[in-house]
Amino acid sequence: MDIRSRNNVTVIGRVDAPVVVLSHGFGCDQNMWRLVAPALAERFRVVLFDHVGAGGSDLSAWSPERHATLAGYADDVLDVLRDLGLGPVTFVGHSVSSMIGVLAAARAPELFAQLVLLTPSPCYIDDDSYRGGFSATDIEELLASLDSNYLGWSQAMAPVIMGNPERPELGAELTNSFCRTDPVIAGSFARATFLSDHRADLAGVTVPTLVLQCSRDAIAPLEVGAFVHAEVPGSTLVTLDATGHCPQLSAPEATAEVIIEFTESGR
Repeated sequence: MDIRSRNNVTVIGRVDAPVVVLSHGFGCDQNMWRLVAPALAERFRVVLFDHVGAGGSDLSAWSPERHATLAGYADDVLDVLRDLGLGPVTFVGHSVSSMIGVLAAARAPELFAQLVLLTPSPCYIDDDSYRGGFSATDIEELLASLDSNYLGWSQAMAPVIMGNPERPELGAELTNSFCRTDPVIAGSFARATFLSDHRADLAGVTVPTLVLQCSRDAIAPLEVGAFVHAEVPGSTLVTLDATGHCPQLSAPEATAEVIIEFTESGR
């Protein structure tokens, strides 16, 4: 299979520069990076792609077995990096892609120079002293709602995820992105995302890591970012003065600035 077509790979920016890979979150595609990618491309070679089942990816490549867990998506990431022959790279993973990046870096650390975990969550469900932001019942209801009425779920959840109610165009964009995703694939990816628990994988990260969170995020609260920072050896924690779960759209300049500074500091 042609990996570049499978994942709708796009490469922009400087040919002779370090490589930054941008990996989108659930219900999104590479278009979600459009406000930060140009700034990064002025300094780096930037790779964008769509996870299988999203955006312009090859939907026929989606497998209910391979893509039932985040490990399958991590394997896809490694396929892309090896096919391009670029690396070691700075991998920027948004939301669930943060954990996809953690898993991929554990399998092939030689391909990764740095990780940027943007609004990460290793586990969405509260567990004893750990606060993931949701109860098990919350997640069960979320998935049941998604299964019964995906379009209605998208219209209700996207504005919550995006935050910034004073900027309704942002919530509308995320809603439209959700609605372009095949409901069956979306349901499978939602389960792989919201039922996963990758807290134990954080301690195995061996590359310099930036944990980049928002000061107000309904999906990944501050306690989650603090937990990730504490568990990833030697990581750096930066909290943006931003609202919502998608700062690459709500605060693109600040997001790009921090990514650039971190990437250049390690090169």
